[in-house]
Amino acid sequence: MSSRIINPILPGFYPDPSVCAAEGAFYLVNSSFSYMPGLPVFKSTDCVHWEQIGNIIDRNEQLDFSGQGVSRGLFAPTIRYNNGTFYCICTQVDKLGNFFVTAKDPAGPWSNPIPIPKAVGIDPSLFFDDDGTVWYVGTRPAPEGCKYNGNWEIWIQKIDINTGDLLGESKGIWRGALRDCVWPEGPHIYKINGKYYLLHAEGGTGPDHAVCVARCDTIDGVWEGKKSNPILTHRHLGKKAGVVYVGHADLFQDNDKRWWMVCLASRPYGDGEERFCNMGRETFLVPVIWEDGWPLASPQTGLVENAYSLTGYVVNRSPDDSDAVSFPPLDDFNEDKLGLYWLGLRKLDSSVYSLTENSGSLRVFGGNNLRESSGVNMVVRRQTGFSYEASCGLDFDFIEEGDTAGLVCFQNETSNYRLQALKKGKVIALQLVRSFGESEEILKEDVLCGSNQHYKGVFRVVAEKQKLYFEYGQDERKLTLFCDDVDASILSVERAGGFVGTVIGMFAVCGNEASKGKFYADFDWFRYENTARLWVN
Repeated sequence: MSSRIINPILPGFYPDPSVCAAEGAFYLVNSSFSYMPGLPVFKSTDCVHWEQIGNIIDRNEQLDFSGQGVSRGLFAPTIRYNNGTFYCICTQVDKLGNFFVTAKDPAGPWSNPIPIPKAVGIDPSLFFDDDGTVWYVGTRPAPEGCKYNGNWEIWIQKIDINTGDLLGESKGIWRGALRDCVWPEGPHIYKINGKYYLLHAEGGTGPDHAVCVARCDTIDGVWEGKKSNPILTHRHLGKKAGVVYVGHADLFQDNDKRWWMVCLASRPYGDGEERFCNMGRETFLVPVIWEDGWPLASPQTGLVENAYSLTGYVVNRSPDDSDAVSFPPLDDFNEDKLGLYWLGLRKLDSSVYSLTENSGSLRVFGGNNLRESSGVNMVVRRQTGFSYEASCGLDFDFIEEGDTAGLVCFQNETSNYRLQALKKGKVIALQLVRSFGESEEILKEDVLCGSNQHYKGVFRVVAEKQKLYFEYGQDERKLTLFCDDVDASILSVERAGGFVGTVIGMFAVCGNEASKGKFYADFDWFRYENTARLWVN
């Protein structure tokens, strides 16, 4: 068992971390955008090991994601605990806007959303002051009109925590640490030793991302920034750094009263001059000490390091150290519900899958083409390492022309690879399809089987950093290479855009209206394993 903090504590697509302490444990949430279930919740009692205990948005009645692109949906949640109740406040962009939900148990169930209709902007936070008042903290466009893209401000207003009504007047309190700062966002306010502290990110979510801090004697007074802002960033290290895009942070104290900061960052990789972040933005943990009334992050180096002792010192990772979080490498679908780590795009309910119609298998019902903005049926999990193998056992009975199912590596609707079987005339064809931008291309096609409309076998993708290899066969122990040296960089944030990372899993698509409600694909098992334990590339 590890006694060190190993970064990233949440590998893969887990951006915008927020954390709170409650009754000796620590609870962490992340953005999930348009994936369901949304806003995963992790728990730790030692800051070393983290376990997913639930998802905050896990019912269709809570929020509607139909029509929302992969990188829309839920932005930047904040989790807080006050007087026996957990609160999570968040933004659903393009739809509900800012809202919060509550729970007595962070594992759920969480309430239906309580809207905050007058709250403009994104990245909301709650601050519970010691006088009983509760403050909404958010970021919004500069009210006098934006002089430039990203000319926003951090603002506060009292809130009725029972109704979501904002009370009194709002006040802009901070425009960022740098002159003409862009995107001051992800604000969190704390009261520490009688002073108010504002932690926030600025510089955008790319190479200039940074964590900054300001403080004030009163919450609505004149705030001052730390002279040496930012307090955590890697932007000065350039594009060749092993960890980039560091920002969007939250502070907490452990059970020994030591301070820590969760933040997001990305790990680019590849063997050439250009490296790409296929896993998107991940969650990291760094120690914090206080000097002269200001927080000092990762004080020995000022950087996000691979491993820290529980006392906050940089240490070398031991081969025996376990990762901070682990997910089962194999799911044989013998349980009565999916594991908490599985995701669907916009929904993951009985219209997408069943675990009971064919006991011991995951049945995915045929939906729309994966490029569509609704009715897409896939069950996926996050990529969590530079190199990996992912495979599934599948069993298909095709009905109509164009019925399709298989294995997908998915970054967004227009950046994905699909190793798929489909009904094509009198045969079942095997295709590797690349979707990138406005076009789709069949990279390779072959006949999988003849007039028989049934296929049972195994599909696998092997990732060796930015090269993908796709295989198929009747048996996992004897597979045939179908395509090699396939470029994985189209699955990166740098090429695909947006705010998410790559997910891998299973999908099914109906060929036409005649097969809707009839076609499905059964998956006997799914296996995902990282094949290299690299910290950075």
